[in-house]
Amino acid sequence: MIKIAVYGKGGIGKSTTVSNVAAAFAEQGLKVMQIGCDPKADSTLQLRHGEEVPTVLDLYNQKKNNFQLEDMVRIGYNGVICVEAGGPTPGLGCAGRGIITALEKLKEKGAYETYQPDIVLYDVLGDVVCGGFSMPMRKGYADQVFIITSGENMAIHAAANIAMAVTNFKKRGYASLGGLILNRRNVNREDEKVQELAQDFDTKIVGTLSHSEQVTMAEEQGKILLECYPDSAMAEEYRLLAKQILAICQEENEC
Repeated sequence: MIKIAVYGKGGIGKSTTVSNVAAAFAEQGLKVMQIGCDPKADSTLQLRHGEEVPTVLDLYNQKKNNFQLEDMVRIGYNGVICVEAGGPTPGLGCAGRGIITALEKLKEKGAYETYQPDIVLYDVLGDVVCGGFSMPMRKGYADQVFIITSGENMAIHAAANIAMAVTNFKKRGYASLGGLILNRRNVNREDEKVQELAQDFDTKIVGTLSHSEQVTMAEEQGKILLECYPDSAMAEEYRLLAKQILAICQEENEC
């Protein structure tokens, strides 16, 4: 089982990228589980055509431990297994607690043994990298961390903070940094700035994604791009990215 955590600042296109990559993995015949680790609980929304899924934190708050694995899992497009950690009411709790609770309950209720995924994708908000938000980096969860960024200054700043956290945690035997994913916003010196960031952390740009209006058009229909425009050039970019990520993870597992 390959376990991957994808981080990035809010609004960088992280959930969109993860969902399309998940579907691309599924096209290759792999069984994929996507775990949304954002309080908004919208990571897997387009995979489910806008259908909401009960979050693990809500189930736990309402029923304590009196719920089943099936209560917190839904099957999305291409058979992707969808889970949302959820978060507290704004201002009334720690958002990272939702991630901790979700990962603990998935493990406790035998999710990985029951569904036997080939790939687990953790979609994690990257504006903060402490407490529960670092949980997917920890030993026993993700093996590799990939960071999505553009050339925008705030995205670069967030990506640098995440990369620093991964570097620090790696000394404890946690996940290693697989590389950066450039999600283009067509800003000045974009490629150069992201390449400089990669060099600063002795890593590489794993893949690049074009800024495409088709992504937004697909989401307006409640779908991911691979479902809505499967023969488009943008769909091929997601498929290529999935292959590049998989190759890095397989190479790392062989080391």
